[in-house]
Amino acid sequence: MDTPSGFRQRKSAGKRKGGNKGTRSPHGGARPQLFEDTSTPQAYPGYGYPPNPGMDQSGFMPPPAGYPGQQVLNDPMANMAVQYGQTLAGQGKEYMKENLEKYVSSSKLKYYFAVDTTYVGKKLGLIAFPFTHSDWSIRYNQDEPVAPRYEVNAPDLYIPVMAFVTYILVAGIVLGTQNKFTPEQLGIQASSALVWIIIEVLALMLSLYVMNVSSQLKYLDILAYSGYKYVGMIACLLAGLVFKASGYYAILLYFSISTAFFLVRTLRVQVLPHTDTDGFTRGSKRSLYLILTMSLVQPIFMWWLTSHIMFAR
Repeated sequence: MDTPSGFRQRKSAGKRKGGNKGTRSPHGGARPQLFEDTSTPQAYPGYGYPPNPGMDQSGFMPPPAGYPGQQVLNDPMANMAVQYGQTLAGQGKEYMKENLEKYVSSSKLKYYFAVDTTYVGKKLGLIAFPFTHSDWSIRYNQDEPVAPRYEVNAPDLYIPVMAFVTYILVAGIVLGTQNKFTPEQLGIQASSALVWIIIEVLALMLSLYVMNVSSQLKYLDILAYSGYKYVGMIACLLAGLVFKASGYYAILLYFSISTAFFLVRTLRVQVLPHTDTDGFTRGSKRSLYLILTMSLVQPIFMWWLTSHIMFAR
């Protein structure tokens, strides 16, 4: 029977005898490895290591010299077609820019937006209270009109654009108080108001042409004068929001009168009667009819674009 000390001696001797079994051969030399060592660069010559001939530094074989894509790119006809397409694209861009500049000049738009805080305050007061204003003439600097910031009677597009956006937002608030607001309603109101003002501007331009009325009005001027009614429309909606139907109709009546009066006095300066060489003035009645039509149609649009919001069903 083995004693504990004898068992420990045999166990330690066995360890000394077979402890290097995986690394040493029975003859005392190194044993061959069972698996190939893949940690050295030579094991993967194609992945980032250049020893394999024919591969580039990235470890991939380059495409053959005659592949179809390279032939197309090296074809002089293909290069000529690409250059011709670029030339046509450049010419089309210049053509669109020239025609757009002819009808919507950036310098003209800058003139209509050349306003400041003082002008905006005075112009809003003039639209709301035109009865106290006396001088409606527009000053001119040689052949160029004075910028709106220096002439309160000059038309601008800043107030109509801001009033248009504010009208859409106020319409959404009014519809929200009636629990009838949806995100689609903002787009519907904006597109409807935009379509109506385009129709109004086109109708007035056509009337000027058909009636052969001599006028200094441009289509941007008509757009500006047509857009001033949104100031009164905002006031109508806010009054209806606070004072319900009675406040809405009271403010609508007041701004209908003030807007019509403002346009009559303003357009009298812009729409001029035609004077012939014999000294007789002709076309004064047509000019008067056009001024009255443009002025009186504004209250109708104000009621049409606000009543269905105020009393939405």
